[in-house]
Amino acid sequence: MIYIGNAKNLEPKYMRLLKCVEKELACSAHDIEHVMRVYNLCLLLSADEDDIDLDVLKSAAILHDIARVKEDSNKSGRIDHAILGAKVAKKLLAKNGYSEEKIEKIAHCIEAHRLRGTIKPKTKEAKILYDADKVDVLGAVGIARCFALGGRYGQRLYAKANLRKYIKENTISGSGRIKDISKHTPNLEYELKLKHIPKMLYTKKAKKIASKRMQIMKKFFSQMKQEIEGKI
Repeated sequence: MIYIGNAKNLEPKYMRLLKCVEKELACSAHDIEHVMRVYNLCLLLSADEDDIDLDVLKSAAILHDIARVKEDSNKSGRIDHAILGAKVAKKLLAKNGYSEEKIEKIAHCIEAHRLRGTIKPKTKEAKILYDADKVDVLGAVGIARCFALGGRYGQRLYAKANLRKYIKENTISGSGRIKDISKHTPNLEYELKLKHIPKMLYTKKAKKIASKRMQIMKKFFSQMKQEIEGKI
């Protein structure tokens, strides 16, 4: 098991959750290191907020992608890893002695963390988890994750496309998921999703961090476009 940040210093109950989650993760874009980056970002964002239940936040951060592989391996578009993850988490938390009240709060954080999800975050903890998860797809880390995912599915490095036509032909209505991920590319992910994230965040600190990270992404994909087209 590979840990980063302060994962080695996790309290025993969070370590138990982390070990359960690790068994359900496979892709380097959504691996245990992503989980811990989100966990650490949650702590960073929560430092500027009042009345945060850190137990709820920490538990939700660790468990938020527990059903990610199940969604990624299903091509129907019917599985939402946030909704399914909340259900899986409830059972796991109950086995680990969490109260019913805590379980419901943690489950809400998980079910509301998805960008294109139908359930929106209502609590401070849910908004922080949502923001932390989105911040981790931006900046240098976000670029690396794009290409890690692209490599896994055999994507091309770059593709020119009419975005409206591409959305109509290659996304699953309602879920926003790409029908054939192998035909997607990092630059299309940036154009369709990533560059819109800063305006969709809740906390002031997350918006500030996202703005800085977005400058890195904008410069990178602009440079890449010019190189691909042989202009520089």
